[in-house]
Amino acid sequence: MVSVTELLNDPAITAYIQRMIGEDGIELLRRFPEEGEHSDEDLAAKTGVNLNTVRHTLYTLYEKRLAEYRRLKNTETGWLTYLWHLRLDRVHDVLEEEIRDALEHLDARLSYEEKNDFYMCKNCSVIYTFTDAANWNFECPNCEVMLEHFDNELIATALKRRVNRIKESLGSA
Repeated sequence: MVSVTELLNDPAITAYIQRMIGEDGIELLRRFPEEGEHSDEDLAAKTGVNLNTVRHTLYTLYEKRLAEYRRLKNTETGWLTYLWHLRLDRVHDVLEEEIRDALEHLDARLSYEEKNDFYMCKNCSVIYTFTDAANWNFECPNCEVMLEHFDNELIATALKRRVNRIKESLGSA
């Protein structure tokens, strides 16, 4: 399993994780004990990171499948204790999944841009599809100015470039 230090030496992974959990969360990861499972309160005490930050960081990492917990119930009090451990070995898979989701959204947007013809109101700066523009007789429904054709070639070209770069980085171009 790769260490937290090794992962945080990669600027791309550090930037991704920092966007997810912030600088305090990164500090928790740096100080996280390497072995065993730890309660959130123990982690706050051992690392010096605020308990609320510890909990927020752990739950955020859990949502991304980068942390796991085991739940213990105290038979006398009925209180639950969560014992946490990191699963940062999954970070590359999580990143790839998010990149694929972004690619799917960009592909859908590209398809929309390629399949539609657009018209724009020069007064309102609102862009309408051909269908909507035709329904309003090519007159802006807000200010009644005639709509003009909007050339979206630059948008489509930029989307194509971005989609192709992402596909190349995933090895699926």
